[in-house]
Amino acid sequence: MRDITFYLDFVSPYAWLAFAQLPAQLEGISCHVRYRPVLLGALLKQHANPGPAGIPPKRAWTYRHAEWLGHAQGTTLQMPQRHPFNPLPLLRLALECSEDGCINRFTADALFRHVWEGGGDALGAERIAALRERLAAQLRTDAQAAERAKGLLRTNTEEAAAAGVFGVPTVSVDGHTFFGVDGLPMLRDYLQGGDWFTQGRWEAAASVEQGLQA
Repeated sequence: MRDITFYLDFVSPYAWLAFAQLPAQLEGISCHVRYRPVLLGALLKQHANPGPAGIPPKRAWTYRHAEWLGHAQGTTLQMPQRHPFNPLPLLRLALECSEDGCINRFTADALFRHVWEGGGDALGAERIAALRERLAAQLRTDAQAAERAKGLLRTNTEEAAAAGVFGVPTVSVDGHTFFGVDGLPMLRDYLQGGDWFTQGRWEAAASVEQGLQA
C-alpha cells in the first residue's frame, strides 16, 4: 500500500478541485491518503510569490478558470463572497479535529464545501458556528485543543516547505511531489509505474541549466 500526503489550504479553489478529483485518480491503486492542512500564504512568502490574487489580471483569470474547471469536471464551485481571505480560522478549526496534523476526508470535505459551495462569506460568524456544529463529533474538546491546532499548522507548513512544497494542492509520495489539479494524471501514471519515470526523466527534466542569471 502506498502512503500519500495531500497538502491543502481551503483558500485555494484548485485544492478543492483536486480534492474532488483525487478518488477517481487513485481508483484501482492500493494507497492510504493523509490530508494535511498547510498555510498557503507562508509557502508563497518563502519564495516571494504574490500568488494569483496578487496580480490583478491573473486574479480575474484564476477565478474564471477555477469556476469553469468546476463546471467542466462536475464539481460545484462558486467563488465565496470575498477572496482571498485569511484562512487561519478554518485551518485551525480543521486541525482541532486532529492529533497528528492530518485530518480525515470527512473533515476536509466539510471545510471545502463551506468555502466553495453557495458563495457565502467563508469567515462569517454564523456560518463558522454552523460548520463547527457539523464537525462536533470530530472536534477535540480538551483545553489544549485550540493551541495544539495552531502548533500543528505551524509544523505542517514548515515540514511541507522542507519537503519542497511551494503551493497547494500538492501530493507527495515516495519523495516525489505533484503540484496542481493538472498534476493528478501525472501522479496516477507514476503510481502505475509509467515508463517516463523509469527512464530517469524525473531527475533529468529538473537538471536543465538556468539560462538567466540573477
